[in-house]
Amino acid sequence: MEENKKHITVEFLYTKNKDRIKLKLLNGEVGFGNLIYDKNVHRPGLALAGYVELFTYDRVQIVGNTEIKYLNSLSKPERIKIFKKVVEFPIPCIIITNDNEIDNDLISIASEKKIAVFQAPIETTKLTYFIGDFLDDQFAPQIIYHGSFVDVYGIGLLLIGKSGIGKSEIALDLIERGHRLVADDVVTIIRKGEGILMGTGNDLVKHIMEIRGLGLVDVRNMFGVRAVRFQKRVEIVVELEERDPTAEYERIDFGSLTKNILEVEIPKVKLPIFPGKNVTVICEVIALNYLLKHYGYDVSHEFSLRLENRISEKSKTKKDDSLRAIDYFEHDFE
Repeated sequence: MEENKKHITVEFLYTKNKDRIKLKLLNGEVGFGNLIYDKNVHRPGLALAGYVELFTYDRVQIVGNTEIKYLNSLSKPERIKIFKKVVEFPIPCIIITNDNEIDNDLISIASEKKIAVFQAPIETTKLTYFIGDFLDDQFAPQIIYHGSFVDVYGIGLLLIGKSGIGKSEIALDLIERGHRLVADDVVTIIRKGEGILMGTGNDLVKHIMEIRGLGLVDVRNMFGVRAVRFQKRVEIVVELEERDPTAEYERIDFGSLTKNILEVEIPKVKLPIFPGKNVTVICEVIALNYLLKHYGYDVSHEFSLRLENRISEKSKTKKDDSLRAIDYFEHDFE
């Protein structure tokens, strides 16, 4: 394995999960320096049965009831022999589920090979999910974006654009209107699963913003804990740019533009800005429009249907029919 390939240590795996899944050390801190390069886990059933041709030894090994029962069915010399054969491979660590017991002889053999052995009380299926989800998060592809990331009505809006265009100022205005800041300036985005992007901030900066001409603003201390959140799903990209009179911008079909981030297509809105334009309110409308589409209402589609119906009705009416919007204006004395 190459040292520069993405990896975590067994010690890191244990430290981050010991309380969550109640991991117990069976051979001290042996093998804590072993490296994990693969996000998947493996159950070594066939390897323990003697077939090691396709043994994916470089993964975290989960030993459940089936493996323990098989080992206990063997005589002690056979058990030691087969276990020695398995640990000849550079296994990062072994996790035994359901609080199953394992021979001290086998633990000693693993220690000699510098392989960490843990024990957990939870069942195999749950432990596989917890460890798999943790590893999937650690090995998820990620990218850094220069922008501001805000939760607007529960929708994650990523504001991007060239430096100095006003991303932080817009984000600050949204915060003042009751929305929540996730990250400013440096936004880390990771891909979770097959199409979910999650964004978060930098550990150093956290929820501190830099406003040109003003300086640093601590959003959490100034606006309260309700004005911030630590992570959010990225759902819309709002690209801010100075208005170009010659450029074409979306007028009706919201969401037809997309931006590819880590091989995931995210709806994008190109928003031209100029002095006096209320970009903050437009960002709120973008989020609300996205919510409407999420719940099955597409305003552009509804407008197209309405337009088609009106054209169809007009084609059936006589030319001298009134072209007024409504047939009769009632009195309004307010």
